[in-house]
Amino acid sequence: MSAGARYIWGMEQAEKPIVTITYCTGCNWLLRAGWMAQELLQTFAEDLGGVTLIPGHGGVFEVCVNGAPIWERKRDGGFPDAKELKRRVRDVIEPDRDLGHIDRSTP
Repeated sequence: MSAGARYIWGMEQAEKPIVTITYCTGCNWLLRAGWMAQELLQTFAEDLGGVTLIPGHGGVFEVCVNGAPIWERKRDGGFPDAKELKRRVRDVIEPDRDLGHIDRSTP
């Protein structure tokens, strides 16, 4: 196995970005976190190494790529919509990627 690669489920996989979503269990934000994870995996299926959900408390809802925060509920004012979250992930993992209709503005 080459440097920078890992063995997962019988396949060699190059290092890919990992997204983590930390959500407040007391606020019942698991479904929101799961939906966001599903949206990211659908859009970036071959470009992510995974999306991990991390239970937390104290009103936390934070999305990180490789440990770097790209959305924090208190700092950014609430929750991202799927469109904004996908843009922020794209800007970190592949800035030149076209997200299709998400990148097009409406008149």
